Amino acid sequence: MLLSQAEISMLLENCPLFSGAGAEFLLVLTGMDGASRAEFSSGQVVYSPKEFRRCLGVVLSGQLQVSKETLFMSTLDPGDLFGAASLYGDAPEFASTITACRVSWCLMLEQELVDRLLAERRDLRENYLRYLTERIRFLSGRLRTLSQPGAEGKLARYLLSSGQVSLTCSATQLSRRLNVSRASLYRAFAALESAGLIARSGKTIRIADPGALELV
Repeated sequence: MLLSQAEISMLLENCPLFSGAGAEFLLVLTGMDGASRAEFSSGQVVYSPKEFRRCLGVVLSGQLQVSKETLFMSTLDPGDLFGAASLYGDAPEFASTITACRVSWCLMLEQELVDRLLAERRDLRENYLRYLTERIRFLSGRLRTLSQPGAEGKLARYLLSSGQVSLTCSATQLSRRLNVSRASLYRAFAALESAGLIARSGKTIRIADPGALELV
């Protein structure tokens, strides 16, 4: 669904790159040279190691899925930023694959425009560095999760790396993210629940004892 300019500005305020940039700037951003809106149909590849553009993208509507080969990494919702790995990198084979889960609209910012914005505005430059730092922390947490020897350790690391007290995720999605079987995942759920470390209600998982979960 195509959004109005006012709705786009409100979404951009929640984007890590444009936090605190000001309503006046956000209103004119989409009209700058190097900024365009793109529509992606359900199942369409937005980025991949063989198909990518040197630009940053902001999800305006719909939802995108991020994966690395067969491993599901995360989903991107309205206001989320993507494309940083391809913007200045010279190794496209390491880029993730981003696919539209349903019809989605994105704001695409070409590299030349991003270069100019980062050079001219200190607030955007600091926002971008902060965003990259958080991405490094996120990916480091994912690597720690995948390096755990068993399903319980992987599940514990994943929950802790989310930075949330509770999160909602289906067992199918979670087993793919952790690269474990559903049977192993359910055994890990049971073990952590019986130890009083987590509590589950449907698809929602709540961390009951973060300190003890760190020791798993």
